[in-house]
Amino acid sequence: MISDHVFFFDTTLRDGEQSPGCSMTTQEKLTMAHALEDLGVDIIEAGFAMASEGDFAAIATITQAVHKPRIASLARARAEDIEMAARALQFADRARIHIFLASSDLHLEYKLKMGRQEALDLTGDSIRLALKHVEDVEFSPEDATRSDRDFLVEMVRVAVEAGATTINMPDTVGYTTPEEYAQMFREVRQRVPAIDERGIVLSSHCHDDLGLAVANSLAAIQAGARQVECTINGIGERAGNAALEEIAAALYVRGDHFGVSTSIKLENLYPTSQVLGQLITFRPSPNKAIVGDNAFAHESGIHQHGVLANPLCYEIMTPTLVGVAKTHLVLGKHSGRAALRNRLEQLGFALTRDELQHTYYRFVALADRKKNIYDQDLIGILPDHIRESRREPVSELD
Repeated sequence: MISDHVFFFDTTLRDGEQSPGCSMTTQEKLTMAHALEDLGVDIIEAGFAMASEGDFAAIATITQAVHKPRIASLARARAEDIEMAARALQFADRARIHIFLASSDLHLEYKLKMGRQEALDLTGDSIRLALKHVEDVEFSPEDATRSDRDFLVEMVRVAVEAGATTINMPDTVGYTTPEEYAQMFREVRQRVPAIDERGIVLSSHCHDDLGLAVANSLAAIQAGARQVECTINGIGERAGNAALEEIAAALYVRGDHFGVSTSIKLENLYPTSQVLGQLITFRPSPNKAIVGDNAFAHESGIHQHGVLANPLCYEIMTPTLVGVAKTHLVLGKHSGRAALRNRLEQLGFALTRDELQHTYYRFVALADRKKNIYDQDLIGILPDHIRESRREPVSELD
């Protein structure tokens, strides 16, 4: 029986930080780790202990200050990596060593210069070594989606028999499609029955090279994955990782479809995104789902009219659900009379129908010339007698 709870494994501080412009100091990592703890993530991959002294220090610091999530360190299937990860994690309340080893022939031949049998032997040996230091070991066959399926199944079987508690099957280069990815999970579960018998968690890890990371992650969940690896704002190698905020929101909004629960505090999604944006060199693009500046903004007159009548017309979730203060109606050349009247009333001006019509014509003419319309612009196009009759405004000028 598969659990209906999905664990969120956040790798912002490891895979995310590997993205150009996303490196963080130990203190910045600690700040982000506290934000992730408040968000409710289940596992924080705090870094790659063997990668640098800075990564080791960050992992060790986080283990002593962050206590609710499990803290993980990445390690190659090498004794020195595993020993280093164990040292970095020695103060963690709940530690996890995350071991990866390529399963695709492409990686084995060209990157590792290694045969299949050697890879299988290393898989078992590395997991057994890690279990001497921690009780929780995750194993990832790197480039799983481009691996020979029979060999992938065999590597997973070896990992399970060696004692891995989580099996993560990554789409390392963002190559797969949702249907293919889901089928891979179903097949591996079917062919390695010990996964279900022992309650081993299957995990997804998707990159966004074809823009399918979130879709693939959701497909994996539907196929039985109960851990999803992701990052805040979708940062990560190349085109990035699956975006945590998009997966969490999708599982909630379409709960009727997915039927799973999570520990994510949705109201912290936007604040957590903002924390990350302050720590790295860029913020999400304006049209980014859930946390972008335009995610709850409307300029089209038809949309604005609908939102004013009932936000559900054009919003499938409330802004406050994800921690955004409110819907933002942007006044521009596509806006209609309803949004113009709404903003003028907020500014303290009550217009008759004829006055609104006259003002609207002047507004459209101005909007054709200006990209940004400010409250002062709106007041400036009002006839003098309307400006003089201004009531106490509902809100302050922007």
